[in-house]
Order: sequence, then C-alpha cells, then structure tokens
Amino acid sequence: MAELKKQSDAVRANYNSNDKEVVEKTIELPHNISVRQLSEMLKVTVVDVIKQLMRNGIMANINQVIDYDVAEKVAAANGYKAQLKAQAIRKSTSVISEIKKQQLLNEGGNLKPRPPVITIMGHVDHGKTRLLDAIRQTNVMDTEAGGITQHIGAYQVEINDQKITFLDTPGHEAFTAMRARGAQVTDITVLVVAADDGVQPQNLEAISHAKAAGVPIVVAINKIDKPEANPDIVKQQLAEAGLVVEEWGGDVIAIGTSAKSKMGIQELLENLLLVAEMENLRADPTLPAKGVVIEAEMDKNRGPLATILVHDGTLKPGDIVAVGSTWGRVKAMFNDTGKQVRRAKPSTPVVVLGLHDIAQVGDAMTAVNDEHQARNMVEEHRLETMGLARSANLSNLLDQVNAGKVKELNIIFKADVQGSIEPIRASLEKLQTDEVQVNIVHAGTGNVTETDVMLAVASKGLVVAFNTGIEAGAQHTAEVEGVDIRNYRIIYDMVDDVGKALKGMLEPKIIEVIEGHVEVRNVFPGGKKGGVAGAYVLDGKIRRGASVRVKRENKVVAETVISSLRRFKDDVKEVAAGYECGITLQDFDQFQIGDIFECYSREKSK
Repeated sequence: MAELKKQSDAVRANYNSNDKEVVEKTIELPHNISVRQLSEMLKVTVVDVIKQLMRNGIMANINQVIDYDVAEKVAAANGYKAQLKAQAIRKSTSVISEIKKQQLLNEGGNLKPRPPVITIMGHVDHGKTRLLDAIRQTNVMDTEAGGITQHIGAYQVEINDQKITFLDTPGHEAFTAMRARGAQVTDITVLVVAADDGVQPQNLEAISHAKAAGVPIVVAINKIDKPEANPDIVKQQLAEAGLVVEEWGGDVIAIGTSAKSKMGIQELLENLLLVAEMENLRADPTLPAKGVVIEAEMDKNRGPLATILVHDGTLKPGDIVAVGSTWGRVKAMFNDTGKQVRRAKPSTPVVVLGLHDIAQVGDAMTAVNDEHQARNMVEEHRLETMGLARSANLSNLLDQVNAGKVKELNIIFKADVQGSIEPIRASLEKLQTDEVQVNIVHAGTGNVTETDVMLAVASKGLVVAFNTGIEAGAQHTAEVEGVDIRNYRIIYDMVDDVGKALKGMLEPKIIEVIEGHVEVRNVFPGGKKGGVAGAYVLDGKIRRGASVRVKRENKVVAETVISSLRRFKDDVKEVAAGYECGITLQDFDQFQIGDIFECYSREKSK
C-alpha cells in the first residue's frame, strides 16, 4: 500500500507540473470500461481511480466495470477531455452453437453421445422443485427458504444406465438472463403445469421463452393425483398456447406426474431420453474442455467458486481456463453432493475452485494451453462486451438488414385486453418482407414488465405495447440494455410504423420519456381552482407544465398537464423524488387517495 501511495504521489506531481499539457489532451472512452483499464488509459494508479470514484459516491474494485458517464468524470478530474468511442458490434453467439459448429468440422473425430441438459420451468407453486426432488430422491425443498428455489443448481441422475443433467432454475427469468448473455445451455425444457390449476401466466411466458430459444418442450402435468385435477382442461389450454399434445394429434409429449406419490416420474425420464436421442446430442470428450458458468459465488473460506456445465471435452484439475473476464488454474472440482471429482465429461456440472475472481452467470469457459493465452482471451472478452449487439430498433432497422445483422424482426407484444392480441398479431405478421420475417416471440396482456424487456434482449427483439403501461423497472432496464419500447394507442399507427420500418421509410419517432411517478396521499379543497392533490414523488422528478397521466388501479382515468406545483406555500418549478408537494391539474380535480400521476415528456428519437 505504501508503494502504491508513492506511485500515486509521483504521478500526481508529474501531472501537476504539466497542467497545461494535460488539459489539452483528449481521450476516447468506450461505453463501458473496467477500473484497471481506465487507470492504464489515464496513466494513473488504480488507487487514484478508486479514490476519485469514492469522491463521486461509487465504491468499486479493480475489476469492476463502470459506464462512460462515470469514466468521463474520472477522466476530467485527471485533466482529460473524454469522447465516446465508436464501438464495433459483435454478434452474440451461444456456447452450444459454437460447439455444434466445431463438431461439424470434426465429424470424423471422437464424437460420443452426451447426456441431455434439462431445464424445469413453470408457474409458482406448480411443483417444479418437488418434481426435481422426486427425481433426485433427495430433499432439496427443506433447504430452500419458503419452499422456493433460491439459486441455480445443476444435478445429474441416472436411468437405465444413462445420465440426465437437470438445471434447477428460479424460473424463466434466469433461463432468459443466461440466453441474453449468449449462453444457451439447455437442450430440453420440462414445462410443469399443475393439473388442478391449469395454464397460468408464468407458464405462458415460459412457453414463449423456450420457443424463442428453439428448445424442445416436454410437458409434465403435475399433481395428477389430486381429486380436483383435470388434465383435459390443461391439454386444451396448452393447445390454445400453441402446444398440441400427441394424443390430440400434435407433437408435444405430455406426461401425467405426481411429485408426492412419484407417479409418472419413470415415464417422464424415459421420454426425456427419447427426445434427447432424437436431438442426437453428441460431444468429443478428448478435446480441451468448453462450458458455461451457471452459478458463481465468493466463498469466505475457499475464494471464488463457479459452477460450470461442461459442454464439450473433459475438464481436469490442473487445467488453465479462461472464464469471461477472469481466469485461473483448476485446483479442485466437486459434484452436486460435494464429492471431489477428477474428471468432468460433457454435460457434467461441477463446482470449480481456482479462479482469480468471481465469474458471471452465462460466461463461457474454455480450457487453454497456458496463462498467456488465458490472459489474452480475458482481454478480448472485455473488449467484446463493451460492444455487444443491441436489440432491434425500428429507427435503424433497414441499416441492420442491409448489413446482414437482422433477418427477422422479433417482437414482444403486450396489449390491454386479450381480444386485441390476435387481430394485431395477424396484422403485424402480414408485414414481413423477403428480407425480414416478423416473428411474435411473446404476446400477453398487462403492463410491459422487466421480464418482457429481458426476453427482448435475449431474442434481439423490440417491445411493442398497445394501450397499456410500462413499469418503471422495465423502463430502466430497457434504457440500460438498449431495448426499443414502442407504445401505441392507435392500431393503425403501430402497423404503419412497423411496415415503414421494414421498408426503410420510418421517420424519426416522437418517443415518450417517463420523468417520474407521484402518489396522491391526501386531497384538499382548492376553492375556485378546484381540488389540490397532496402528493409524494416516488421516483424521478416532476415539473410544472409537464404532461401527466392519472392512473387509478392501473387504469388511465385522465391525461392532462400539471398547472401548478407547490412546496409548502411556495410555487416551485420542479420537485425531486422523496419530497411531498401540492399539485393541481388542468381540467381535472377528481383526485382519489392512491392515484398515481405518471409524468412524461415527448421527444424525437435519436
């Protein structure tokens, strides 16, 4: 630490003696950069950068990635004028697709059948974890808080001398988050639907996510032994969702199961092996290992741990591996029961000890020849992640088509009522051209949620909303991930915009920017001016004269503007989050306690 301080003082003295020269320097910074990389570019020590971040209220370590706005402030504090660097766009490819490509080149090699990797998905309380518990013959459920899976685990079972690997995920959110990072790890999805509850919204979302990933679906109709169970209704609902079971003339396997009595478990496993055989899953165990991180944590006694699912090759202790933005030498490996293992063959999940830092879920793992190659791969990964391909955007769709980056327009569609979905879906799908196919990845009712945005990220699509709202969390996630959300109130405008975009005719769009939300907590008489809302600013900020949407029980009851804004007795121009204020609206004063004011502005899209 003393040595670092000396270096810091020496560097600072050097800059202080050449102030004029430094001020005139400019520097190009990417959208995202690690603390270490920034220190190298600014020619200062890591300690100086961390101190500057702390002055700006940000606690960061040497490997943490910060965005351009933060890096610009640090650069300015060190005498540099920052400019945003144009980033090359990289197509996100899945680990599995890369391995399959390599296997095609290696057809004459040592390809062997590998166990299938299964993800269990479904609605809350439909028995996902209990079903897996019944399969594994262990008691996972008792270790989970409230009976809900708290993390992603991976387990292997054996049936008829054949192994099956299960991923126990918290749901489609984790499944899609990994896909969004370019890690498609699943071979088959088991959709769990309770026979006494039927197909629920999370089941429909899981179906959309699995279809978007191109993964075969096997349905487990669970709780079949309950008196109120009605599997025929479940099959009908599945058919309405696009999954027609075999006995109804479709190609989807549906098995009646009971996690409690273990009914149908053997049949489910045998059918999974049958689907896996049809998928012809193969890998070469003689190659250097390739895989993906499905879980990562910092153990206070053992250091960074990563649960890695090996897809190809064989991983062994002593192997040097590059894993996303970190690397290391495998010191030891453990299976799901905690037993130390010496070999991890394809489709085998193991906990790896020996990485230098915590990996990220979805990071690709590659065994390499030496430390130099590992460091180079880590650096390449850092540079690539700064320029990850964003989701589709209507405004620049034609450019992406001409560049060969988009061959289909994936749309996540949300509407106010179910009756709006089918006619709009049909209208949008008719718009496809020879160059671009329109694909409705998921359609549902209600507000746009974070899950919808993450599905757009994973499928490189956009979100189209009709006559419905956008949740604050979804708006923030869309801004961070660069997802285009289009909100419409007139069907013609929606169809016209998408049609023009596909033909390259779309003009700059006037987009809606949510500025803040306010909750009405009291209502006061206001004399001739009408009622006054005593309100609390929940997030963002509100301005006098801003457009506002009054929502009551998630329904819009008025759209107007803020005519006056007061703090105590003073008129003010704006009020930030966390403060109370008095509000009057133009031509509306029928406030009710609990009303939400959504303040927004409209501006031209870039």
